[in-house]
Amino acid sequence: MKNYILLAAAFLCIGFSSCKKNSSGSGSAHVNVKLTDAPGLYGAVILNIKSVVIVTATGEHTLNVGGGPIDILHFRLGKDTLLASQDIPAGTIQQVRLVLNTTGNTVIVNGTSYDLTTPSGQTSGVKLNLHDNLTAGIDYTLKLDFDAAQSIVLTGNGKYILKPVIRAYSEAVSGALTGIVSPALSSPKVYAITGTDTVGTVADASGKFYFSGLAAGTYSVKFLPVSPFAIKVVNNVTVANGSVRDMGTVTIVQ
Repeated sequence: MKNYILLAAAFLCIGFSSCKKNSSGSGSAHVNVKLTDAPGLYGAVILNIKSVVIVTATGEHTLNVGGGPIDILHFRLGKDTLLASQDIPAGTIQQVRLVLNTTGNTVIVNGTSYDLTTPSGQTSGVKLNLHDNLTAGIDYTLKLDFDAAQSIVLTGNGKYILKPVIRAYSEAVSGALTGIVSPALSSPKVYAITGTDTVGTVADASGKFYFSGLAAGTYSVKFLPVSPFAIKVVNNVTVANGSVRDMGTVTIVQ
């Protein structure tokens, strides 16, 4: 029986397109920060973004942005670009700040490049209104919708000032699945299967299992315990974006 279980587990990993080890809900949410733009009447608007700071009850979490200056006008009409990606502690977002480098911010008007100065954006960061909850084990996209037309101000002496007008919002792009196996000593490997995709984890010493970052959909959850316990499959387990599906106690019999 034990050899059969090990072979079955190996077959699952080979036979499906995605078999990976999953974390057990460490209290973090994964956040991808993306930038998009509303159209503006300029040849280019180039921003040199240093970081995105997400403030929660646990403190400030800095997501560094690499890759150098970007022309945000390339990301209009539904297009976006990934600025940063990182795990941060779950909780309520209290504030988001977009921090710019002090140089490398320009606007091109009629073929001429002008430096953009920002009153406060290069130091403490441009403060964005966003109050949303981040649930542990869920993947989120934090979208920064930059309004170029309203963000660039031409002064009386012919200089351009950047006063960013940015709409920030978050959206959950995954869900999570959890439960408790009884008895815990059955020590099963657990697989969440949908279509041709399989994600695997193991129950811990207390019998708890946890899948984070699952795509929304309907899963078959397969339990491969140690001998003499029997394989168990629970079908039609639904996972929704932004929520944790709790299967409760799953009993494994001999």
